[in-house]
Amino acid sequence: MESPTLRPGILLIAPPMLEDPNFWRTVVLLCAHGEDGSFGLILNRPTTLTLREVLDVPVSYPLFVGGPVQPDTLHILHRLGDEIPEAQPVVNGVYWGGEVEALLDRLRTNPPEPDEMRFFLGYSGWAPGQLEAEYEAGGWILAPAHAANVFEDTPEKLWRTVLRRMGGEYALLANFPDDPRLN
Repeated sequence: MESPTLRPGILLIAPPMLEDPNFWRTVVLLCAHGEDGSFGLILNRPTTLTLREVLDVPVSYPLFVGGPVQPDTLHILHRLGDEIPEAQPVVNGVYWGGEVEALLDRLRTNPPEPDEMRFFLGYSGWAPGQLEAEYEAGGWILAPAHAANVFEDTPEKLWRTVLRRMGGEYALLANFPDDPRLN
C-alpha cells in the first residue's frame, strides 16, 4: 500500500505526544494544499453551539471547531455536490464550501439531513511550507480520508477510531494514555 502524501482529502492525525492544545488528539481533514499554504478543518471538536444560534436558519445542526484561525468565520463540509455552485470536492462524496446564497437557500427551504452537512467555526491554516515541515518533524500522521470520517456520529471517538483502523503501530497509539505522567 502506498504511503499517503500531503494533498486535499488526507487526514492529519495529531500524534498522542503533540501538546499544542489547539490540536491535541485532533483529526484534521486537509481541504486545500499548495504553494499558497494549506487549509484544513478539525473533524472531532464539537462545540455546544448550534447553527441556529449563529445564522437565521430553521435547523440546529451542531457546530464544530474547525481550528484556531479566524474563529469568527463559518465553514462547511457537505454531501450536496453540484447542487451547490462552486463547491470543491475534497473526498469521494464530500464537498467543501460553495456559493453562500445557495447554501442558505437550501438550509431555509429544504434542509438536508444532519449527516449531509457539517459546520465549522474557524479553520486550521498553514503558511507555505509550514505543514510540510511539521509533517517531516513527526508532527502529523497521515491517513486517507473517507466520507464516514467527516460525518462520524461520535466525533469524540474519531481520533482513536482512525488510528485503530490504520493498524500496526498506529493501533497501539490509539491506546496511549491522555496523560502518560499519570501511569
